[in-house]
Amino acid sequence: MSKSSQQHSYLVLENYIGGKFVPCRSHIDSYDPSTGEVYCKVPDSGKEEVEAAVSAAKEAFPGWSARSPEQRAQVLNKLADLIEANLEEFAQAESRDQGKTVTFAQTVDIPRSAYNFRFFASSVLHHTTDCSQMDHMGCLNYTVRCPVGVAGLISPWNLPLYLLTWKIAPAIAAGNTVVAKPSENTSVTAWMMCKLMQQAGVPSGVVNIVFGTGPRAGDALVGHPDVPLVSFTGSTATAQRITERSAPYCKKLSLELGGKNPAIIFADADLDQCIETTVRSSFSNQGEICLCTSRIYVERSIYTEFLERFVAAAKKWKTGSPSDPSNNNGALISKEHLEKVRSFVALAKSERGIVHCGEGVDKLDLPERNSNGYFMPATIISGISDSSRVMQEEIFGPVTCVSPFDTEDEAISKGNGVRYGLAATVWSQDVGKVHRVAKRLQAGLVWTNCWLVRDLNLPFGGMKNSGVGREGGKDSYHFFTEVKSITIKH
Repeated sequence: MSKSSQQHSYLVLENYIGGKFVPCRSHIDSYDPSTGEVYCKVPDSGKEEVEAAVSAAKEAFPGWSARSPEQRAQVLNKLADLIEANLEEFAQAESRDQGKTVTFAQTVDIPRSAYNFRFFASSVLHHTTDCSQMDHMGCLNYTVRCPVGVAGLISPWNLPLYLLTWKIAPAIAAGNTVVAKPSENTSVTAWMMCKLMQQAGVPSGVVNIVFGTGPRAGDALVGHPDVPLVSFTGSTATAQRITERSAPYCKKLSLELGGKNPAIIFADADLDQCIETTVRSSFSNQGEICLCTSRIYVERSIYTEFLERFVAAAKKWKTGSPSDPSNNNGALISKEHLEKVRSFVALAKSERGIVHCGEGVDKLDLPERNSNGYFMPATIISGISDSSRVMQEEIFGPVTCVSPFDTEDEAISKGNGVRYGLAATVWSQDVGKVHRVAKRLQAGLVWTNCWLVRDLNLPFGGMKNSGVGREGGKDSYHFFTEVKSITIKH
């Protein structure tokens, strides 16, 4: 659906409320990060639109929650089928909207979005509840789990459909209805998915999507008295605001927040495998993944060799037009974000850090149409103090810092020396060492000799300022349901 202006034809999105597309009075400009041009108009929703969506979700809740898990699973599987059938269209749209390469969207974002529905469609069929006997009192105790009601879901711009479906799928599989707000920067694939809802058999009002900003649409959603639970993925600062707004209502919160993830590389690591994987873990999706490696600690005896080989490998990580299949990275999400990421590199230089490759060192050769896009090459920095903002704050771009360590205790101390605790990677051939180090690292996920290997059954989430709660097979089911203990005297 498009609308013409004097010179441009823009894609104009509409909210999806109660099974219908509803136009909005005002809109926000959305940019193609690879060209720097406005190409889409996103609804600037507020209280009125959120109120309508919550009302539709409340109305749909009794009917949807009364369906059996099997009946709900059929709908989720059908939605997965439809996303897969339109994979190429979704991948092209995700790339244009977010700046990532088409290849990444084709192989990661869209397949995982469909799989989220498949996984939770299956998972919801296999949960069990607890039972205990008190024969001496003639009592039997058991638990049941019930859907909560209307779930408020807020997803970020880095993996737009991937992380939106990671929330919608478990919420509706458990029998809840939802009001979701994707990032205003990346709303197109959510809108496209809405066009498949009716065909998939999703009843009106079960999934409602309201587009807009955090301060308007997001604030109205998390502060709504009829939204008893909120799942949010995004920044720690926004999560603090959500916690404050939710507090008067005692809402259930699941907060998946930022990371400043360390890689700890011991002298006995398989360096070939380690370097190949650490380039990927540092720079995939332009470094715009909360799980990306942004601090690399290397045992001193191999530090020089590692740094030399790592820089050489990073220089081969190509950044450019997202539609070119030979490129590894596309554009960053926005001009403001590019400037923020660049400012960290400038800060590192001012603190006498060494920039080995990337920003300010390697010139990008971009096609003419991408000359105003938000591109930045893979950047490696060394010589930075652990107390520097560059080492302490989440940069969320294609920038990583490398530093030496001498002992295992020192490596763990450095790894834990930030306010975040989302993920970590450990590289060593010593089985005892990887178990020992993994246990001591303050991180919700620790990968050893690999990165981003995910079993969706297992808990996902962070420690410290990286979040509250966990999501995954059983954890998502527990979050999106309320447990009730029942005692029967016989």
